[in-house]
Amino acid sequence: MGDEDETADLCDQYGERVRVCSLTFQSYGGKTSFYGPITTVDVFEDNVLVRETLETVPAGSVVVVDGKGSKQCALVGDRLAQIAYDRQLAGIIVHGCIRDSKEISTMPIGVLALGTCPRKSKKEGKGKRDTVVYFGDIEWKPGTYVYVDEDGVIVSDEPLHE
Repeated sequence: MGDEDETADLCDQYGERVRVCSLTFQSYGGKTSFYGPITTVDVFEDNVLVRETLETVPAGSVVVVDGKGSKQCALVGDRLAQIAYDRQLAGIIVHGCIRDSKEISTMPIGVLALGTCPRKSKKEGKGKRDTVVYFGDIEWKPGTYVYVDEDGVIVSDEPLHE
């Protein structure tokens, strides 16, 4: 996002057409502002579906992972962040934890999470993809748009710029 597209300015311009996430995420990626169409993953302490999603969504997407806010394990590490970067995804938002934060900080991709945890997740393949998830007072719907910068996270039903 350029200076003209900061989340504060988008909120001012679009008012009630945008929804503001009430959670305070930490930014771990080398890119602090990003935007794109949302793809959702709904999991609990299992990241098999996260990997599959990162490997298959279109370039420019933002993968929103609802990990139910668990801080017991990481759902994204440096390998998954590298997949996202290599595939030119805009970013990853994790309602849960990541690990390998030092390595992820050097990657030019947006990565938000509630925190870090050194423990890896389960690998059972449980969860859902492309469903509506709810956290931070927002319904995260596949195909809607998310905008992220240092001021916060906002969601819109429509793209807010070309």
